[in-house]
Parts: sequence; C-alpha cells; structure tokens
Amino acid sequence: MQVQIAVIDFGSQYSQLIVRRVRELGYFAKLFLPQQLRETGQPAAVILSGGPRSVSEPDAPDIDFTYLKELGVPVLGICYGMQLLNIKHGGQVAPSHSREYGPAELRPCVHDELFAHLSDSSQIWMSHSDTVSALPERATVLAKNQHDTPVALKWRDGWFGIQFHPEVTHSHEGTQVLKNFLDLVPEAPGFQIQSFRDETIAALKARIGDEEVICGVSGGVDSTVLAVLLARAGARVRPIFVDHGLLRKDEGDDVVASFEDLGITIERVNVKEQFLEKLRGIDDPEEKRRRIGDLFIDVFWNTAKDVHLLAQGTLYPDVIESATSGSDASRIKTHHNRVDRILELQREGRVLEPLAELFKDEVRALGKSLDIPDKMLYRHPFPGPGLAVRIPGEITEERLTIVQEADAIFIGNLHKHGWYDKVWQAYAALLPVRTVGVKGDERSYECAIALRAVISEDAMTADWVELPHALLRETSHTILNHVPGVNRVFYDISTKPPASIELE
Repeated sequence: MQVQIAVIDFGSQYSQLIVRRVRELGYFAKLFLPQQLRETGQPAAVILSGGPRSVSEPDAPDIDFTYLKELGVPVLGICYGMQLLNIKHGGQVAPSHSREYGPAELRPCVHDELFAHLSDSSQIWMSHSDTVSALPERATVLAKNQHDTPVALKWRDGWFGIQFHPEVTHSHEGTQVLKNFLDLVPEAPGFQIQSFRDETIAALKARIGDEEVICGVSGGVDSTVLAVLLARAGARVRPIFVDHGLLRKDEGDDVVASFEDLGITIERVNVKEQFLEKLRGIDDPEEKRRRIGDLFIDVFWNTAKDVHLLAQGTLYPDVIESATSGSDASRIKTHHNRVDRILELQREGRVLEPLAELFKDEVRALGKSLDIPDKMLYRHPFPGPGLAVRIPGEITEERLTIVQEADAIFIGNLHKHGWYDKVWQAYAALLPVRTVGVKGDERSYECAIALRAVISEDAMTADWVELPHALLRETSHTILNHVPGVNRVFYDISTKPPASIELE
C-alpha cells in the first residue's frame, strides 16, 4: 500500500500517537526513522516528530533537508521537528532557562489555515528544553503562548512548525490543528479498511497459492481476524489452538464453537495437565511466565511439525517498537522471535504478517468488514499466560477453579447489567492470603478474591471503573455463596501507574 503521510520519528514518546491521530483523521500514515526518509516513496506529506534530544547537541538526530525539499510536499515539524527545521532554514535555537513541560496557552496571532476553526485561546501541551531564539528571513510567527513566546512558525517555503504536541488529548484542539494541516495535502486519498481488506486478500492469494499456512489462534481479536482473513483468501489454513488450561471458565469450548460458527475448524490441543505439572511448586511470577511460554512454543511446534508458511498476528505497534529502537525496520518484537525456527522461516520469506500495518482498532474494523461477530472482536484482552498472572503463588487445580468460577460470575454480571462493553478489561483474581470469616457457626480461613475493572486506550495507563454498587453487591454475594473456598471479596481501585493492570 502506498504511503500517504510519512511521520519521521526523532524519539518522542508520542511518535506512534501521531500516526494514530493521522489515521483517525482518515489518512494512511507510517513511521520512519530519520535515515529512512528516502525509503518513504513519494509521501503526500511529512510530519517531523518531537524528541528528547537537544538540536544543539553535536550528534543530535538530523534530516536530509535537501531531499526533503525535493519531495515538494507539505511539512509539519513538531517540537524537536520545529526546532530542527528552524535551524535548517537559517534560524537559531537556544536552550531555555528552564524546561517547559505541561499545559500552556495557544494564542494564534496571524490568520492562517493551520489554525482555522480554532478558539482565540486554547490549552496545549508543551515538552521541550530548547526554544527558537532567532527567526530566519521571511519566517512568520503564527501563534504565541501566554508568555508571548512563539509556539508556531511558518517558513518561506510554506512549511509549518509548532512548539507543542497536537497529538495528545491535553492539547484540547490539537486534532483540529492536525486536520487543518492534512487539509492542505493535495489529492491524498483516505485510508479505507475495505480497500485494505481487498488488497490484502488479493496479495495473500498470490503469495500462498496451494501451500498450507499454519497459524496460532487463541480466541483473541488479532489471531481471530488473521485466521478468518486467511480463510477468505482461500488458503489451506491450519489454525492451532494450544489450550493450556489456564483460560477462563469454558473458554476453550467457546473458542472452538465460535470458529465453527465462522465455518473454520481449528485444531485444539488440550494440554492442561502438562502445564499444571510444569508449574507445580513454582511461585516466582517470572519463572511461571517463562515455563508457560517455553512449553507453549514446544507444544505448538510439535503439533505443527512441517511448516510451509507461518502466519502471525503481528500488529503495527509491534513493528514500530522494534523498527524505532535502532534496528532494521523489518525486525519484529522479541516475543515473536523466541525460537530459531521462526527466524529461519523469516530468512526464507515464509512468515506472513498481513496485519502488520494496522493498529488494534483497525484490526477490529477489518474484522467487522469480514463479518466476524462483535463478541469475538470486542472480547476483553486476556494475557498470554492466562490465569497464571491472576493467581499469585503456586498454580493448583483448586486455586485455578476458584478463579474461573469467581471470574465467570463477575463477567456474567457485567453482561447482565450492560457494563461489559463499557470497560476495557475486567476479571477476578486470587489474592495470596487466607482471611478469617464465619461460615455457619464456625470460623473459616479461606481465600480472598479481588475484582478489577479498568478503562484504558493502550494498556500503558489505566483507571478503575466506578461500577454500580448494586452490581458489586450482587457479584460479591454470589461469589461468597457459590464458590467454595472464598470468604472475602475486594474491589481493586488502584490506577496504572503505580499499579499494573494484572496482578502479576
């Protein structure tokens, strides 16, 4: 697919967010390192991101300014990008007396299309330690902040620079600024998921032919969309479902049934006993994760045996994370390359990653265009190690059953009261304590359950959900009366950070 908007990453923590915002506005965008500028093809526009470095440092990240001018397209520099462009145009940048970080006020002072439909004053988000100290010839200050400091420039070639982050929600009208810039891009066609679907299916048909394709499925959105996409492309797809037994109650059966409804038969490998034996006596969380991951891979490859083509549900954030860490753009995240066999298949060009240009919300949109039911597309995120990260300490059959039963009650009540789709993730976890209670006429020393429900965009941060008291009361009452071994229920109201979303 042709790159429409090239975002050049100078190391900002928000670079990926710029790409997301541009795509949300209907344009296709991709992220590149500065040295990859000539690999962008013929972009319709270029956005230079912010970055943590100072442009005055001797080895500061640079851009091929001559080639950028030769492209002849609109350019927007954000923070570091603005400062770099100001120097390239002949201006100067100097260190500020103090780092400017946090909210500020945007006050447009020149009527320009970049600030069309904006208020006379609005909040923006600043994050920089340098500032423009001298403007080049014929540069125009478009806006200032409350301290009368320039925060938006336009140079003689019509390029723009802004000293704030329009991509973050803290810049209240930042999305409008980006939209105004993109409105200046001549004849840049928007990104349509239906077109992506049709082009991808055609490419898969041409690449796969009569070869068999192996892929792993879990019931999660990424692997589900991947398997259905391959099936729609007419591939001889062999979806393998490694059921490690650490899933939610009846989830293994539900996954099989859901794929059958889509007309796809998956190969379920039930290895619960193997995983429980591997985890016997292990209480260190990292060791548990390692054992689960290693055994999962062993089971998958032992089941797959001879692999002609391997399909993976790698998403664009996975690609970005590796490509912008100083390595080659084709490298993917470490967890996809844990075994030599995958690396060998990659070297031979036998790994397919048809979702590698999409974000999670775009994968869901693709899934809807493939007629995948919402119950599969909008299932709450579930960790790879399964309930093992929700049971601190040793994993036993008894403790696993307690969590499965409590979780089923909680999730069932969320559905019943119309809250399941309002939260990003919810679950029940087992606290590693025995608490005193009273059952009948005797004291009991039993387990405690923690309920958690959060809202989040990308799992980097999360806030707890204020569920109705009636829902929580009903859930607690049902768990205490129907789940043996539990005598206390808590509701987790911690945010991330400082807490994590999962318990381990």
